[in-house]
Amino acid sequence: MEFLNEIKRRRTFGIISHPDAGKTTLTEKLLLFGGAIQEAGAVKSNKIKKSATSDFMEIERQRGISVATSVLAFIYRDKKINILDTPGHKDFAEDTFRTLTAVDSVIVVIDVAKGVEEQTEKLVEVCRMRNIPTIIFINKLDREGKDAFDLLDEIEQKLDLKVTPLSLPIGMGYDFKGIFNIWEQNIQLFSDEQKQTIGKKLTFNSISDSKLEKAIGSAHLELLKEELELIEAVYPKFNKKAYLDGKLNPVLFGSALNNFGIEELLNCFIEIAPEPLPKVSEERMVNPDEKKFSGFVFKIHANMDPNHRDRLAFVKIVSGTFERNTPYLHVRQNKKLKFSSPNTFFAEKKEIVDVSFPGDIVGLHDTGNFKIGDTLTSGEKIKFKGIPSFSPEHFRYINNKDPMKSKQLSKGIDQLMDEGVAQLFILNLNGRKLIGTVGALQFDVIQYRLLHEYGAQCSYENINVYKACWIEADEKSSSFKEFKRVKQKFLAYDKKGQLVFLSDSSFSLQMTQDKFKDLQFHFTSEF
Repeated sequence: MEFLNEIKRRRTFGIISHPDAGKTTLTEKLLLFGGAIQEAGAVKSNKIKKSATSDFMEIERQRGISVATSVLAFIYRDKKINILDTPGHKDFAEDTFRTLTAVDSVIVVIDVAKGVEEQTEKLVEVCRMRNIPTIIFINKLDREGKDAFDLLDEIEQKLDLKVTPLSLPIGMGYDFKGIFNIWEQNIQLFSDEQKQTIGKKLTFNSISDSKLEKAIGSAHLELLKEELELIEAVYPKFNKKAYLDGKLNPVLFGSALNNFGIEELLNCFIEIAPEPLPKVSEERMVNPDEKKFSGFVFKIHANMDPNHRDRLAFVKIVSGTFERNTPYLHVRQNKKLKFSSPNTFFAEKKEIVDVSFPGDIVGLHDTGNFKIGDTLTSGEKIKFKGIPSFSPEHFRYINNKDPMKSKQLSKGIDQLMDEGVAQLFILNLNGRKLIGTVGALQFDVIQYRLLHEYGAQCSYENINVYKACWIEADEKSSSFKEFKRVKQKFLAYDKKGQLVFLSDSSFSLQMTQDKFKDLQFHFTSEF
């Protein structure tokens, strides 16, 4: 019984958005309201000495952006909440896509002034493909922005979502008075700007309270009444089942920087968000309430603590309980491993945990056994689906600048590629190493981390590659042998030893596909 109660207490979700919509600031404030931190940090500020909790890598602090997903866990109202704060920048999208395989629900952050942006559309598309329940938080109400109803229309049109507002702003920017909370049926007025700690709020329990008109003015009150009537007439009532099926998306408004609307978001979230959900494996559907343990690696992070050169595999627990010092089967390697110090996370701070339940994320110290997508179980041979490598869009040769440090460079490249920050291809013709990334900024991150974490210096050299395609073919066929002969200078192997065709243009790719029709060209490594 206790096991089932522990599952019901869990809420594991990701926060996604376009860069600069306020995702990391929102994460900070959720931690603040959850009681996990006493004072919120800032992503980029000269006045505030405390940086954001989830941006713990040195390069993140310097650039003011998140470049890796961080995991933060805390207790709020007896619910165990696991937040995965993802990078917003499109150059780190692959980390975000993989993280979305480990969450049960998502909060999408939208900037009130910019509305729906390009990266938001891509990320929401991934959520829709997987039917992930999604809450939308419209942020930065303390700034001038688009009208609330215009934004709701934009979300419906651009993101193809069906929305229902659970709160409504009263005014905006300089004229921002507060929020009518439709979910809890109360009104909270915005008083003083409390950026780093929680301030007091003025609350009214009814729209007909005589003091309310005095507080916000008759014009605002009339407009609020009209808007509430409009919401009732136009938008569907909130339905929890439709939300959990990914067919209805609640929208809440607030200002993460000024702590406004955050507590309301948290309260609403813990009531409606799903408990840990079943996960599809290649063999069968795995339910969280099964007694036997299963989980999968969705992220690997090297050097979380640069002093110890440690490497952690992040495992999402799907079913059963994960216990310390218990042997579990590593399905790909078909060997038993046991872990003496599994960690729970609070960004880079870690604590050893004895028992973890479905929905939790545990960090396992790894000496090179794990790859992204690996499955751990109590003994059953299953493989969880949906954690592919995507075809990179940017390619460069990687060269060693310091021959004395070739061992360090080789180790650094090996570990960073296992993290999934980029992909390594080795040319068939001459054995040269080629790195492919989803975004160009990843090259800077790799160079920075190789130097600061491994003491190795690298330089890059451009190469004309348009797309990498994984090849599936009958190796004995004459057409495959002909393909290897004709295209030998465009062939490489990835880290798993799979054959990859590096086409130099869309035209050449199309011609090759037309010529070798019995070969299959895949744009993700999972086929």
